[in-house]
Amino acid sequence: MLKSIYRSGRRALKIVKNRAAAAMGCPVVVLVYHRVTNLPFDPQLLAVSPENFRDQLNILKECFPIISIEEDWSAVREPSVAVTFDDGYADNALEALPILEEVGIPATFFVTTGYVGTPGEFWWDELEDIILAGRSLSSRFQLRDQRYGRTWPADTIKDRDRLYRELHLLMKKVDAGVRDDWMQQLREWAGKDAGGRASHRAMSAEELNRLAGNPLVTIGAHTVTHTPMASQTPDRQRLEIKGSKVRLEGWLKKEIHFFSYPFGGRSDYTGETVRMVREAGFQKAFSNFSGQWHRWTNPFQIPRQLVRNWDGDNFRENLKRFWVL
Repeated sequence: MLKSIYRSGRRALKIVKNRAAAAMGCPVVVLVYHRVTNLPFDPQLLAVSPENFRDQLNILKECFPIISIEEDWSAVREPSVAVTFDDGYADNALEALPILEEVGIPATFFVTTGYVGTPGEFWWDELEDIILAGRSLSSRFQLRDQRYGRTWPADTIKDRDRLYRELHLLMKKVDAGVRDDWMQQLREWAGKDAGGRASHRAMSAEELNRLAGNPLVTIGAHTVTHTPMASQTPDRQRLEIKGSKVRLEGWLKKEIHFFSYPFGGRSDYTGETVRMVREAGFQKAFSNFSGQWHRWTNPFQIPRQLVRNWDGDNFRENLKRFWVL
C-alpha cells in the first residue's frame, strides 16, 4: 500500500513538473558561427575548421533537439539549440552548408548585404591583411581625421599588432563613410588596391540564392555595411536595418523576418535600435552576448553563444558552460 501511494505521489509530482515546464517553457541556446574553413591566420578567431564543425554538429545532434529560428519556441518542451551564422562569407555556402546537409541540422545565415557579390573583403579582414600580413610598410601610419587623427609606429610586429587592434576599435566608433575613408588611407599607405583575397570574400548573389533555396536554411538580415548601430545616427540606422531587409527580399523573392545586430554586444546598439528593428517588420532579432532564450526573453534581444574552433572535447565542455549561465 505504501509503495503504491509513493508511486502515485511520484507520478503526480512528475505531472505537476511537466505542466510547470510547459507553462514556463524550456530554454534555448542559440549558437553563433561566422566561418567554416581552414585559415593559416585568424586574429579575430572567426573560423571553425570543417573537421571541428562536423564534430560539433554531431555532438549537438547527439545531445539536444536542434530547432530552427522560424519555429514557435514557446512550444519547446526540452532544452534545445539553434544554429546561426553572421556576416555572409562565401564559405558558409561552400563549406558549412554541405556539412549541415550531411548531419541534417537547420541553420540561419544573417547576411551583410553591402558585401554580397563584391570583390573586396569585409573591412576587418582587409584591415588585418594590410597591417598584419607581412607587407612591406613604411615605419609610421598617420591617420588623417579631425577627431581621431594620430600617428602610430609600424616598425615591429608588436607595433603593427597595436596598430591593428587600436584601429579596429576606432573603426567600430565611426560610421561607414568615415571608415571607408580610413581604409582608403591605409590602402594608399600600403600600396594596395581595393581588391580582396578569394579566401575572405563574401557570397556571390548566385551562392546566396543557392543557400537560401536549401530547406535547412533560413536567411536573415545583418545590415548593409556591418557598422555598429550605436555609432550611427537614427536615420542612418534606419537605412541600414530596412535597407538590408529590402535588398534581401528583392534578391530572394521572399520575406525576411529575422535580424542580427552587427557585433551585437550590449554597447553596439541602443534601445532606439531595437525599436527600429521591430518597426521594420522583423519577428526576432539576435544579439551577441551570453545567455539563453526563455519565454520571458525580449524577442528583439535574443542572446547567443559564440563558438570558436574547438575540437569535440572542448566543444562539450563549452556546451556545459552555456547551459549553466
